[in-house]
Amino acid sequence: MSLKGKTAIITGSNSGIGLGVAHELARAGADVVINSFTDRDEDHALADEIAKAHGVTCRYIKADMSKASDCRALVEQAGACDILVNNAGIQHVAPIDEFPLEKWDAIIAINMSSAFHTTAAALPMMRKAGWGRVINIASAHGLTASPFKSAYVAAKHGVVGLTKVTALETAREPITANAICPGYVLTPLVEAQIPDTMEKYGMGRDEVIEKVMLERQPSKEFATVEQLGGTAVFLCSDAASQITGTTISVDGGWTAL
Repeated sequence: MSLKGKTAIITGSNSGIGLGVAHELARAGADVVINSFTDRDEDHALADEIAKAHGVTCRYIKADMSKASDCRALVEQAGACDILVNNAGIQHVAPIDEFPLEKWDAIIAINMSSAFHTTAAALPMMRKAGWGRVINIASAHGLTASPFKSAYVAAKHGVVGLTKVTALETAREPITANAICPGYVLTPLVEAQIPDTMEKYGMGRDEVIEKVMLERQPSKEFATVEQLGGTAVFLCSDAASQITGTTISVDGGWTAL
């Protein structure tokens, strides 16, 4: 399918899942806006690379997704938003009674509240255009839980709930809202954790991936950023026009357990 003429905004997209989604939407013909909280030459160079690779327009816009005003300004500065992919996120692991307050606030703001603010800013643009797709990158942790991840699990469950409300409020319009729920994805950040995990457990690479990192992922394989991007492209297709208010798990069977 072609997304030519559509503009996609992907938050938290200068690396990892967000960058993978940006590439796949651009490959399908969408003009793309990528984002993070930095404003480096390499951020803008990355946008140029996407544009040249796929023959589309790509811009980088700095926005701190912990701030409501920045979230809304990102959409306004983009000038159009047919496809909104809420991907920005951070993580911190600690027991509830030891969880730092500032970490809780930051995770809730960036992982959940930002999706509310960008959606609120984007919906009027989608309504004016007569078409829209809201795609929230939630997590297997939006459907299940793990110990020591209270803020992340709460935020991702909140994103799933927000997705359902958005879908109900737009159900009579040509706008859909869905959440993609990845399990473990092989991103540069995850790749960088493998050597330390190998050392900690005294295991080889394959063993530490299967027995430690992918313990809860029955396929024992990482999902890829390309697979998540492909799922996002599908949700933008005509075939997905009656898919709204739901979650699509890309987790190797994690949530089937």
